[in-house]
Amino acid sequence: MKLSTLKRHVREGAKNIIRNGWMMVASVGAVTTTLILVGAFLALMLNINQMAVKVEEDVEIKALIDVTAEDADVKALGEKLKQLDGVASVAFSSKEEELNNLIEGMGEQGESWQMFEQDNPLNHAYIVKAERPEETVKIAEKIESFDYIHEVNYGKDVVERLFNFNKYARNIGLVLIAGLVLTAVFLISNTIKLTIMARSREIGIMKLVGATNGFIRWPFFIEGMLLGVLGSIIPIALIMTGYYFIVNNVSEQVNYSFVQLLPFNPFAWQLSLIILAIGIVIGVWGSVMSVRKFLKV
Repeated sequence: MKLSTLKRHVREGAKNIIRNGWMMVASVGAVTTTLILVGAFLALMLNINQMAVKVEEDVEIKALIDVTAEDADVKALGEKLKQLDGVASVAFSSKEEELNNLIEGMGEQGESWQMFEQDNPLNHAYIVKAERPEETVKIAEKIESFDYIHEVNYGKDVVERLFNFNKYARNIGLVLIAGLVLTAVFLISNTIKLTIMARSREIGIMKLVGATNGFIRWPFFIEGMLLGVLGSIIPIALIMTGYYFIVNNVSEQVNYSFVQLLPFNPFAWQLSLIILAIGIVIGVWGSVMSVRKFLKV
């Protein structure tokens, strides 16, 4: 395509927006409303996914070592654990460390355990983490079959429910986002279609005098892109302002370690680019799909 032709298409696309003022407002309004919903839900789902990943990363296997194991047996067991497929790290925790952790973790109630410092009833343990958290159950079952393993703790029921919940939450989130985007395309294409119907006679005349489909379609392509950009401005401003407020005010009042929001920079800028891209895509797609039927003359 020649540069002069491209300039002509851009000029015509911009003129079409100005020429159809109220329909342009309706189209931009449809894009804006939809992108606010898409952007807010996308920010929510990405942060939920971040929290889910954080919780999954904290899942670990505690393999309690039998009290009958000698030092050489304990060392050999550690090497065997490190050689397991899918194991990211193996850390030894002595029974003294286990008792200290228990006392600290129970707060004031843990003071009653201090009487056992001279006669510690706990076991030495290996703390094992999987490279992929979803492999935790499989690795734990292998460890249970090893010699000198007294017990394997990893919160079996809780871990399985956690992984299932995270999987379903991610899938449902993707489906809902896809549904919102498709709804946006439908609404916008129908809104833009009203604008194009008013110019159906103009399109028909251009076709009769020999204009190609591409020559007719390009101004509408540019128009849809501009509508998408204009419709993205307010959602980007609202979401960035709202997310900045949440990160700097609300998140500081939450004391749970796994509730960590994605940092404003670069997440808010990345989300803005995604919203802008979605706006352009649905604007262009809506215009292209709407003009197709009028090109069949």
